[in-house]
Amino acid sequence: MSWYRNVVWFVKGLREYTRSGYESASKCFDPADLEVDVAGRSFLITGSNSGIGKAAAKEIARRGGTVHLVCRNKERAEEAKGEIVTETGNQNIFLHIVDVSNPKEVWKFAEKFKNEHKLNVLINNAGCMVNNRELTEEGLEKNFATNTLSTYILTTALLPLLEKEADARVRQQVVLTEQWAKTHRSIHFSVMHPGWADTPAVRSSMPDFYQKMKNSLRTEAQGADTVVWLAVSSEAVKLPSGLFFQDRQPVPTHLPLARTHSTPGDEEKLMEVLEEFSQKFKSTSAGSSQCC
Repeated sequence: MSWYRNVVWFVKGLREYTRSGYESASKCFDPADLEVDVAGRSFLITGSNSGIGKAAAKEIARRGGTVHLVCRNKERAEEAKGEIVTETGNQNIFLHIVDVSNPKEVWKFAEKFKNEHKLNVLINNAGCMVNNRELTEEGLEKNFATNTLSTYILTTALLPLLEKEADARVRQQVVLTEQWAKTHRSIHFSVMHPGWADTPAVRSSMPDFYQKMKNSLRTEAQGADTVVWLAVSSEAVKLPSGLFFQDRQPVPTHLPLARTHSTPGDEEKLMEVLEEFSQKFKSTSAGSSQCC
């Protein structure tokens, strides 16, 4: 009967991750959680020129936060920045042009950022879903370079900056979140699933899925809701660091029967390998990145 249970969990997940799942979950949300003023707090969001990243940036900007947009495409990033400033009236929106699939570039940006800014919240939103094998200029598989290695580098480089601030927070991948939560107790780490949202990434990377599901997908704002809640709400930090969230609630990191568990030894080895690998791309000089 394992196949039957898998089907049940798939159908259940289908419902939870779509717009109807969000609408159902949101009935239990406390609006007061997001009625906050975060003026004076600094937020860095990668991949924030579109989709969930841009939606999160808007909501944080509306609450007065200083927002640093880290984007790859300068033209689209400037357009997004202008849209955020216009809609929110918040002028404290800063743009950094960085290709997060390039580990050397990420190191240079992070070292420069540390010398020029403060940081309260890091939101690792940038990611890619490349279906066919692609290599970066450094010969790295593009999904790994973007979603794992450069995310590890950026967070590692900015941890000292975050540790200087009160109520520092990071959003990160599941295993990295759990591992860093154990070793950096002064920072609140969390990771979340946005559900299936109507974003440019879904449209371009999963065209068949999008065509079948487009009328049921969450909006970008709905997908970003838990990101914003984790970034600004005082309720979020009342829960333990290192948890995985969906619709503002902690949920298991593994589905039943999915067989995705890894051993503590494997997770520690992953951290060791990422650290060793990341250092190969670190330059002795901070370099420069474009910022406006």
